[in-house]
Amino acid sequence: MNEQPRASFGGKLSVILVAAGSAIGLGALWRFPYIAGKHGGAAFLLVFLLSVLVVGIPVMLAEFAVGRHTKKNAVGAFRALSKRWSWLGYSGVLGALLISGYYYLIAGWSLEYFISSVTGDMFSSTLSYKEQFDLFQASWKPLLCGILFILMTHFIVSRGVEKGIEKASKIMMPALLIILIIMAVRVAFMPGASEGYSFFLSCDFAEAFKAETIMMAMGQAFFSLSVGMGCMVTYASYFKQNNNMVSTSFNVSILTLFVSVLAGLVIFPAVFSAGLQPTEGPSLVFVTLPEIFKGMPLAAVWSAIFFLLVILASLTSTISFHEVLTAYFAEEFGLCRKKAAFVTTMISIVLSSVTFFSLFGIDFFNMFDYITANILMPLGGMFTCIMVVWFMKKGFMKDELTNYGKCNRWFAPVVIFMLRYITPLLILYIFIKNFI
Repeated sequence: MNEQPRASFGGKLSVILVAAGSAIGLGALWRFPYIAGKHGGAAFLLVFLLSVLVVGIPVMLAEFAVGRHTKKNAVGAFRALSKRWSWLGYSGVLGALLISGYYYLIAGWSLEYFISSVTGDMFSSTLSYKEQFDLFQASWKPLLCGILFILMTHFIVSRGVEKGIEKASKIMMPALLIILIIMAVRVAFMPGASEGYSFFLSCDFAEAFKAETIMMAMGQAFFSLSVGMGCMVTYASYFKQNNNMVSTSFNVSILTLFVSVLAGLVIFPAVFSAGLQPTEGPSLVFVTLPEIFKGMPLAAVWSAIFFLLVILASLTSTISFHEVLTAYFAEEFGLCRKKAAFVTTMISIVLSSVTFFSLFGIDFFNMFDYITANILMPLGGMFTCIMVVWFMKKGFMKDELTNYGKCNRWFAPVVIFMLRYITPLLILYIFIKNFI
C-alpha cells in the first residue's frame, strides 16, 4: 500500500474555500436555477433553505467527522470505523463515478461559450441564443469540450492537495463571487426584471410543500453541498485535527446558499426580460445569460469573463469528485497519485462518451442525475447519520464536534439530536413519499 505522508489543507480560510469550492459549482449556477424554475421559484427556495439547515449541515458534519477522524479515502474511512459499514464508502465512490458521467459534459458547455465569447461568434450570429444552443448540442462539440474539461481537472488533481486543489480554490472562489455580484447589479436595470424577482421571491406555500418539491429540494441540497457522495469525507481527511468542523460547515452552507440565491437573482430577471420561460430546463443558464451581456458595453468581454468563471466554478466541483476517485484508487490499490489520477481520468472519458451517445436509447444524462441526486446521495447521507450516532462508540460525534471539549460544547448536543432523530427520519420519509 501507499504509505506516503498524508497531505493537509492550510488554514481556516483554505478549508472553507476548498469545501465551498466542492459545493459551489454547477449545482448552484446551473442546476439550482432550472430546478427552481420548474418547481415554483420562491416555493422551491424556501424548501431548499430548510433542507440545507435540517438535512445538509448535519449530514456534512457527519461526513466531516468520518473523514477527519480516519484520514482516509471514502471507502477506507468507513472501513476503518466499521467493516460492516464499508459499503457506504463504495456508495459514495459510485455516486462520484456516476456524476462524472454527465457533469463534465455540462461543464464543457461553459468552455464552448467562453470560446464563442472570445471569438465574438455568440453575438455576431443571426441565430437566437436558443437556436445556437440547440445547434451546439446537435454537434460533437459537447463531448470534445467535456473531454478537454476532464483533462483540465486531471492536471490540477495530479499536482496534489496543496499545490493543486487548495491553490486553485483560493483563486477561483473569490473571483466567482465578485463577478456574480456585478451581474446581479446589471440585470436589476433590465426591462421586465421585476417580473423575475416576483417569480423568484414570491412564495406559493401550496407548491412549496408538495412531495415532489420537497424531494427535489432535498436532492438539490445534497447536490449543492456535495454530501452523500464521498466528497466531504475525502476532503475532511485533509483537515487538520484542530479544524472547527461546525464553523466550517456553516460557512460552506452560507456561501452555497448565497451563491445559489445570487444565481437566481441573475438568471430569473434575465429570463423574464428576454421573454423566455423559467421552466426552460438544463439549457436555462446558457440561453438566458447571453441576453444579459448583449446590452452591455463590451458584451463579448463581459461574457468571456463570466463563462471563464463558470469554468473555474465547475472546476472546483469536478476536482472534488475526481479527488474522491483518485484518493480511492491511490490508497486502495497502492497507486501513486499521478497513476491514480490517470485511471480516474480514463474512466471519466469513457463514462462521458457513453452518456453523450446515449447507448441503446437510454438517457444516461438524466438517469445518472436522478440516481445520484435523488437516490445515492440522500440514502448515503441517511445511513451515515445512522452509523455515526447509533453504531459508533458513545461520544464519537461529541468528541469530533467539540474537538475533544475545546469548542462547540453547547451546539454539539443539538447536532447529535438532529443526526439521531430528525435528519435520517426526514430523509427516509421524503424518500418513501416520493416513490409512493
